[in-house]
Amino acid sequence: METGNRKSILVILFIGVLMGALDIAIVGPALPAIRADLNISERALSWIFSLYVLFNLIGTPIMAKLSDIYGRRWIYVLDVSIFALGSLITALSPNITILLIGRAIQGFGAGGIFPVASAVIGDTFPPEKRGGALGLIGAVFGLAFLIGPILGGVILSFASWKWLFLINLPVALVVILMAMRSLPATRREHSQQFDWLGMIVIALLLTSLALSINQLDTQNFFSSLLSTKVLASLIAFLVLFSLMLWIESRVENPIIPLSLFSRRQLRLAYIFSAGAGFAEAGMVYLPLLAVVQLSSSGINNQNASWMLMPVVLAMAFGSPLSGRLLDKIGSRIVIISGTFITTLGMVGMGLFSNNLVLFILSGFLIGLGLSSLLGAPLRYISLNETASAERSTAQGVISITASTGQLLGGAMIGAIAASSAQSGDVAAGYSLAFLVMGLISLVMVGLAFLLKKRSFELASMHADEA
Repeated sequence: METGNRKSILVILFIGVLMGALDIAIVGPALPAIRADLNISERALSWIFSLYVLFNLIGTPIMAKLSDIYGRRWIYVLDVSIFALGSLITALSPNITILLIGRAIQGFGAGGIFPVASAVIGDTFPPEKRGGALGLIGAVFGLAFLIGPILGGVILSFASWKWLFLINLPVALVVILMAMRSLPATRREHSQQFDWLGMIVIALLLTSLALSINQLDTQNFFSSLLSTKVLASLIAFLVLFSLMLWIESRVENPIIPLSLFSRRQLRLAYIFSAGAGFAEAGMVYLPLLAVVQLSSSGINNQNASWMLMPVVLAMAFGSPLSGRLLDKIGSRIVIISGTFITTLGMVGMGLFSNNLVLFILSGFLIGLGLSSLLGAPLRYISLNETASAERSTAQGVISITASTGQLLGGAMIGAIAASSAQSGDVAAGYSLAFLVMGLISLVMVGLAFLLKKRSFELASMHADEA
């Protein structure tokens, strides 16, 4: 494929992924206005975000597998169209029920955009250019969290919250028209029957996991863990997980091929993905930590969100940098360095968060380290370790493990913080949570040494091309 065509494809993928990523970051500023307009409770308000994440999880493996069967172009267009439909329903919703339905549809469509985009890069870019392309796409998430709150605030200053979602419609239309013209219609020569039973079981499995986490009482964590509702959800999760393994090992065309987990390089990539998601959940709590630790420096509820800026700027800088380094030195060194930097940042945040300068420095280190996991490197490994027909599915598993890590990380941090709050020292709870995440990052440093060295990684790439 000519360089000009690849650049055109990259623009299409960039805009689509940015649109989906923005709808996570931009919704925060709108929550107060939505609550006042629809008169909804705090618990219901939290589902505006949670339901999007949940259906994003469900949509990821489904859309990834469908793109392997029916072609990247048509499924990418379908993903963007579903996302646009959800945006319209959300914007026109007269009550919380319709709004949540719209958010679920949005999340389902967005779930397929990133893994399908990554698979398109694997199909159309030569091995020596994949890292840079994936790094650019990975930087979208840092960009979205950088401009999302600002864009949301600007729109809300002169228009209703509904316009935060209506603005997606013209953007989606442009992406669809460009995709129809430029994206390659790659697909398998012989489409296999879709694994609908596996899809249903995986959807229920992810739902039961999300419900069990949502029902935990962080102030009485262990007692709530043994409550009827949580136990029922966890038992359902374990039963469905066993059923999923049984189904996926027997069907001809599984949504999540268990063969992916037989390859050490991919197993490690999925562990790193879950660990990165776990660490990413901690970023939600950084403003709270800043308020309790840096009040003497003038940090309060109104300006604490700006303490995320060092993390976001570091990720926006680190994602394309790690992508370029992948093409030169390989994934092993990049991930070892990234997990080590993340460890330093987490430990620094846990020990020195009461110092403004060290808080900012620790946040920058966390963002720089996470950019080597959340952006290109893990997807780079996945592309190099999979054949064309399974690339999108393998990319979907990366997304699933990262989101699962986010859910579990949030539950862990909340539990530790709540336990410390009972003794009257909330700051110590959040500090301890970041130290725990630092320990998990340190474990990942050790695991990173098990990755393939550059010479073996290049051999896998050339074998795939052959």
